[in-house]
Amino acid sequence: AFGVIADIQFADAEDGHDFGGTRRRYYRHSLRLLRDAVREWAAERPPVGFVLQLGDSIDGLNARRGEAEAALRQVLEALAALPVPVHHAWGNHELYNFSRAQLARSGLCSRPAGGSAGPPDPLCHAYHCSPAAGLRLVVLDAYDLSPLGREPGSALREEALRLLRDKNHNEDLNSPAGLNEPHFVAFNGGFSQAQLDWFNDVLKFSDENQEKVIVM
Repeated sequence: AFGVIADIQFADAEDGHDFGGTRRRYYRHSLRLLRDAVREWAAERPPVGFVLQLGDSIDGLNARRGEAEAALRQVLEALAALPVPVHHAWGNHELYNFSRAQLARSGLCSRPAGGSAGPPDPLCHAYHCSPAAGLRLVVLDAYDLSPLGREPGSALREEALRLLRDKNHNEDLNSPAGLNEPHFVAFNGGFSQAQLDWFNDVLKFSDENQEKVIVM
């Protein structure tokens, strides 16, 4: 058994709305919900083996307020009450608040040290592990190919911008207005070919060893 949580999007701020202005965001309340989830997981019998945190742990609002590190610290402190591993994905809100290099040094980096479990790029937050016999967990980096978090001029940032400009002719690349493929916007992300090749090798290994695979 394992726990799953997504889109905590915590900020120490009054309630607000999403990017489109249509959905309510309960910034402070989200931390209470996270703590409730942690208590539920800790009380499970038999205990959960691990927890998957699917990304957007803090809200992009923190970057504008200069509170990214403080917000992340509170989320990680809540998760630290768990006696089991927490596997983190990185979403666009993490990348609004931090560079990839900063995330790689933070508590949101759950990729094992040494790099042998992941792709060659040390800033690609993808890896695999075996949490139980016959089971493999694969964590993918869905913003590997993205202008978010990548250094200006880097190859993957430039490739992402070329793809976006080919698919999205709006001046604002975050706008899906008039697009036949509305997912081609700057706040979305994708996988580099290097990560896909690595993922294919992991799946081949699991297939040959008759493992069941969880992909996060």
